[in-house]
Amino acid sequence: MNLKHVDSEKILFLDIETVRGLESFDELDERGKGLWEKKAEHSFSDTDPSVSWENAGLYAEFGKIVCISVGLLHTDQSGRKLRIKAFYGHDEKEVLQGFGDLLNSYYNRKDQFLCAHNGKGFDFPFLCKRFLINGLEIPEILDVTGKKPWEVSLIDTMEIWKFGNWKGAVSLDSLAWIFGIPSPKGDIDGGQVGDVFWKDQDLARIVTYCNKDVEALVQVFLKLKREELISSDKITIQDVL
Repeated sequence: MNLKHVDSEKILFLDIETVRGLESFDELDERGKGLWEKKAEHSFSDTDPSVSWENAGLYAEFGKIVCISVGLLHTDQSGRKLRIKAFYGHDEKEVLQGFGDLLNSYYNRKDQFLCAHNGKGFDFPFLCKRFLINGLEIPEILDVTGKKPWEVSLIDTMEIWKFGNWKGAVSLDSLAWIFGIPSPKGDIDGGQVGDVFWKDQDLARIVTYCNKDVEALVQVFLKLKREELISSDKITIQDVL
């Protein structure tokens, strides 16, 4: 995808935060325990399922989404601004419905896009799977099934940065660093989100963390397009987009 032909203000930038679907491994039914034990055996060095279960939020089959933050660029008489909104809650279905309503109502044209860092490797497929698991229809812009490459409206900043090198994985924080953008990482990182949700029961802290990732994502994307960054006074967190 040639970014020169993409209007930055027709992109919805997003990040998701996921956690293990149940607080502890012991809460799974016997079938679920067996399935997780098989996955843990092949995926983690520590095969104790009660320990490896902390990583269940990485998998749509065993985890759930607790926050989806989105960002939108727009320009008015005072210049370009960034608005950020989060869909969050303990009821994943409600979170997905709110996000899905936004996509279906406002992001349904061919010249519009969704953008995430490692979105094609994580965020986008995770969202699609959780929509189905919750009995919801996948919004058209997210559903790539049967689409030709040029019909897919998904942008991945990690994929852009690889420049064709399939081994060129890089974190959003690393890209922010090399471009002189403040780190999106605050008092927690991705590996701590599950415990912040289940043990600390501090969803607000997770939402703040997710919002910061979206802010950094937008700034990195603007650097990739060689466009001017958004100053902090032009960034707002609001209840309604």
